[in-house]
Amino acid sequence: MPEIGLYSLRLALLVAVCGAAAGVVGGLRQRADFAEVARRAVGATLLLTTIGALALVWALVTFDFRLGYVAQHSARSMTLPYRVAALWGGQGGSLLLWVWISLIYATAAVTLLRRPLARLMPWASAVLLLNAAFFLALITLVPNVNPFQKLAPGDVLSDGAGLNPLLQHPLMLIHPLLLYTGFTGFAVPFAFAFAAMVTGKLGDAWLRATRRWTLVPWFFLSMGILCGGRWAYEVLGWGGYWAWDPVENASFMPWLPATAYLHSVIIQEKRDMLKTWNLVLVGLTYALCLFGTFLTRSGVISSVHSFTAAGWFGYVFLAYVGVACVAYFSVLIARRPLLRTKNKLESIVSREASFVINNWVFMAILVIVAWGTMFPVLSEAVRGTKISVGPEFFNKLTGPFAAVLLFLTGVGPLVAWRRASWVSLRRQFVIPGAALALGAAATVAFLGRETSAYPLLFWSLSAFVVATIVQEYWRAVGARMRNSGESAATAFATLLRKNQRRYGGYVVHLGIVFILIGISGAAFNEERLENVKPGQTVSLEDGSRLEYLTAKPLPKQHYGGAVARIALHRGDEPLAVMTPERRMYWLEQQPASIPSIRSTLREDLYVILTALEPDGSATLKIHRNPLVNWIWIGGYTFIAGALLVLWPHPETRAERRALATREAA
Repeated sequence: MPEIGLYSLRLALLVAVCGAAAGVVGGLRQRADFAEVARRAVGATLLLTTIGALALVWALVTFDFRLGYVAQHSARSMTLPYRVAALWGGQGGSLLLWVWISLIYATAAVTLLRRPLARLMPWASAVLLLNAAFFLALITLVPNVNPFQKLAPGDVLSDGAGLNPLLQHPLMLIHPLLLYTGFTGFAVPFAFAFAAMVTGKLGDAWLRATRRWTLVPWFFLSMGILCGGRWAYEVLGWGGYWAWDPVENASFMPWLPATAYLHSVIIQEKRDMLKTWNLVLVGLTYALCLFGTFLTRSGVISSVHSFTAAGWFGYVFLAYVGVACVAYFSVLIARRPLLRTKNKLESIVSREASFVINNWVFMAILVIVAWGTMFPVLSEAVRGTKISVGPEFFNKLTGPFAAVLLFLTGVGPLVAWRRASWVSLRRQFVIPGAALALGAAATVAFLGRETSAYPLLFWSLSAFVVATIVQEYWRAVGARMRNSGESAATAFATLLRKNQRRYGGYVVHLGIVFILIGISGAAFNEERLENVKPGQTVSLEDGSRLEYLTAKPLPKQHYGGAVARIALHRGDEPLAVMTPERRMYWLEQQPASIPSIRSTLREDLYVILTALEPDGSATLKIHRNPLVNWIWIGGYTFIAGALLVLWPHPETRAERRALATREAA
C-alpha cells in the first residue's frame, strides 16, 4: 500500500507538470484542445493525489510502523480519530493535505467556471497545476518530507512515538483542516487574476465569477483562527487565547488583505475604481498564505506549532514564494495601463473613502504583525542575536488601529456613495451618535475610577456600531413593509435573501463587535499564584472563595498525573467543583496542565494546577478573565453572518448570459 501511495503521487506530479505545459501552450496559441487537456489534468491530479492521501491514512490506521512518518506520529494507544489526524501532525502529511485540498478547489473551479471564464481557463489551469506540482515535488523528492519513506529493517519498532499530546484534542481534529481549507482556497482567485492579466481580459467578469471563491476560503480561514484560539484557551493552560505566536500570525496575516479585498472589491463593482489595488490584494493574500506555510515548515521561526526540516528545504520553499510573487506582480505592473479608470474619489465624506481608509488600516496592521513576526529573524541576521517581541508590542501598536476599524464599521453604512450631504449625515448619525454618547456614559458610570482608555473607547464604539446595524435593518424592513405590505418577518427574510452581501455582512460586523468587546475585557484580567493545603481557601475579589479539597491520581493508559478537586463557594452557597489536572504523557515524556474553567457571560474563572508539593499542598494559578466568553459568542455570530452571505441562491439565466457575454467581449 505505501508503494501505491508513493507512485500515485509521483504520477500526479508528472500529470501536473504536463498539464501545466498544455495550459501554457493553449493560452499562448489559443488552442482549445490544449486548454481542455490542462483542465482535465487538474481532475486527474486530484484523483492520483487522493489515492496517495488514502494510502497514508491507511498506513496510519493500520499501524504500519515500517514508515518513518507513521512511527513518528502514531502509536497503538491512540484512538482512530487521532490516528487519522496524524495525517496533518507532521511535515510530509500536512503538505500532502495542503495539496489535496488545493486540488479539490482547483477541480471545482475549472469545472464550474469553464464556460463563463473559458478564455482564462488555460492560464488559470496552468497556475493551479504548477502550484500543485511544487508541493508534490516536495513530498515525493525530498527524503525528510516524503511520508512514505521507509525505515531500515533494524529500526522498525512494535510501537510508534505518538502524536504530540497537545494535538490530541477534539478541536485539533478540525482546526488544521479549517486553516488549510482557508489557505489553499485563495489559489483560485490568484490563478484567475493572473490569467485575466496575462490575457488582458481585465473587466469585471473574472471578478464576479470568482467572488465566492474568495469568500469561501476567507470564511474557513476565519473559523480556523477562532477555533485555534479556543483550542489554545482550553488546552495550553496559560489562561489566554492569542499570544501573537509566529504561527498564529502566519494565519492572521493573509486574513488581513483578504478582508481588505472583500471590502474594496465593492468599490470596483459599484464605481469601477481600485482595479489595480484589488489585484494587489489578491496577489498579496495568496503570497502570504505561501509565506506563512514557509514560516511554519522551514524551521526559520520557533513556535510550539511549527515544523522543522532540512536547511535547504526552507530555501527552496522561499524561492518558490519569491518566484510566484515576481511572476504575478511583474504581469500586474505590465498591465497597469489597462487598469486605469476615469472614476476618482470625489469626497472624503463618502462610502468609497471609508472603504479606502479601511484598507489602509488593514495594511497598517499587516505591517505591524509582519514586522513583529520577522523581527527575531532580522535581528539575528543583522546583529547575530535573536531578539523576540512580546504580546505587549503587538497589543500596543494594533490596538488604536483596531479602534479605527471599529469606528469605520459603524460609519460605512451611514454615508452615501460619491458624496454625502451634511443634511443626510445629520439624519443618519443622530441615533448612532446618541448610542455612542450613552455607551461612553454607561462605561464611566459602571467602571468609575477603574475606567481606562481601551474599555471606554471600544465599548462606546461598540454601542455606535450596534446602533448603526439596528438602524439599517429597521429602516430597510420598514420600507419593505410600507411598499410591499409584507409582515415584519417576511420583510426581514426577503431582505436577507435579496441582498445577502449587505445584510449578512452586517451580522458579520456584529460578530466582530462582540469579539472586540471580549478582547477589551483583557484590560481587567487578574492572575494569582497560590499555594494551599487541603481545607484551606483562597478568597476572590468578587466575594467568592476556592477551597482546596484533595488531589487524586490519574492512572491512564498513556499518561499519568493528578487531578485536584477545588470547591467554589459564594458565601454559604456551593457553585461548582473545579478539577484542574496536571499530566505527564509517558511515551512523549511531555508534561501538560489541563485547566478547569467556570464560564459566565460576565467572566471566566480559570484554574491551573501548577504543581503538587511533597507536603500535600497544591500550587494553583488562578485567572479571572472578564468578558472572554463574548469572543466565542462573537465567533458564532460571525459564522452565522458569513453563512448568510454565502448561502447559495440561483442566478438568473440573464445574469449568467451577461457574465458570459462580458467575458467573450
